Amino acid sequence: MEIRIQAIHFDATDQLQAFIQKKVSKLEQYFDGIIKAEVTLKVVKPETSNNKQAGVKLLIRNGECFAEKVENTFEGAIDGCVEALEKQLVKFKEKIRAK
Repeated sequence: MEIRIQAIHFDATDQLQAFIQKKVSKLEQYFDGIIKAEVTLKVVKPETSNNKQAGVKLLIRNGECFAEKVENTFEGAIDGCVEALEKQLVKFKEKIRAK
């Protein structure tokens, strides 16, 4: 699976990128048909707490999944996205099996 990380109007640290790679690559254990993951990081204005927005879009065979969360940290937002995507992938997999 290819993982593309896009940080809008700032540079993501190597530590943050490594964290994202690790978390997002774990999604493959839920569904093996993931082709590509696009991660978008953005700081929401104004500068308040809970202003780190992360969106993860998965391109999978026969469709796509998307999750977006706003948290205090990018790590928290990514965790939330990964949790939401796990549920979506399990549902998607069950849907395919039912056919």
